[in-house]
Amino acid sequence: MARRRQAVTIKHVAADAGVSLQTVSRVINNEPNVRPEMKRRVQDSIDKLGYVPSIAAQRMSGSRSYLILAINDRERTIADWQARLGTDWVDQMLLGGMLASGERGYRMLVELVDTHNDHVERELSAAIAALQPDGVILTPPHSENPLITGLLANRNIPFARIGSKEAGPGIAMTMGDEHLAAIATDHLIELGHRRIGFIAGPDDYSLADWRIDGWRSAMARAGFDTEGLCQRGDFGFDSGLTAARTLLELPDPPTAIIASSDQMAVATLEVARARGLSVPDDLSLISFDNTPIVRFTEPPMTALDQPIAATTAKAVELLIDGKPRTGEEEPVVMEGSLVVRGSTGRAPLRAVG
Repeated sequence: MARRRQAVTIKHVAADAGVSLQTVSRVINNEPNVRPEMKRRVQDSIDKLGYVPSIAAQRMSGSRSYLILAINDRERTIADWQARLGTDWVDQMLLGGMLASGERGYRMLVELVDTHNDHVERELSAAIAALQPDGVILTPPHSENPLITGLLANRNIPFARIGSKEAGPGIAMTMGDEHLAAIATDHLIELGHRRIGFIAGPDDYSLADWRIDGWRSAMARAGFDTEGLCQRGDFGFDSGLTAARTLLELPDPPTAIIASSDQMAVATLEVARARGLSVPDDLSLISFDNTPIVRFTEPPMTALDQPIAATTAKAVELLIDGKPRTGEEEPVVMEGSLVVRGSTGRAPLRAVG
């Protein structure tokens, strides 16, 4: 029976290079005050032995854990996974966060926490105690939960708040929700639409209101009324059905609708077809998520592409950079773009006549 190959450790590297463990650790972590010739000697030993730095070895350099912890909403995430609906928020978080962390010698882990749970502080405290992260990334609605942000601030753990604009501890970050809603609205206005409906998310997400603001601002600039044209859902399919039916049953229904999630957009498409409406000839439709779902509808949907990966990568970069912050800085804004596909077209004649 073949003997298992012994793993190469930091001690082997130190012995081969003829230096201390601390010197190897400083080289691994790209720390200053290491002479170039010493760095070359250590790196030559690493390459020769095929050593792969472990988190345990990296921690020898000091108090850092070399872990970034991303927190996502448990209930919604598990529901999406179990339903296998093709949403890719977590995928995009991992894409941006893991690559950015890896480039800097860190690891990113994801924990699911229920923001509505009475035990949220206990859950988060347990994760922090086990992992001792150097930084935490919060996503909506966690990013505006004072129990969570207060706990992290009290423990002096750096954190980023994606989907939050409020001043205070942590790094406030947004994905330009107002801007995205406005460019979607402007796109429809350029196509001749005057009655543009909006299906917003729930009011416990601040970004849901930011999107409404962007839509209303664009409509106001064009001189168009928005009275009665906004409905709320919960980002889920069933709520999209209800909201779309309400809008399309108006005496003067919209000729275009912007939906704040892929599921609500697909629901709107289904309601339109049930009413005998053709997309985009009778109704234009834009989704606020550019997930795989909307690419394979018929027709493929025009969508707002939120920079989830880029935002998570930027959060990792800012947390690792660790520059002192006052809590009064302007939010970091990562703006996305509009991807035009087949679900938007010229307004029907009744809308422009």
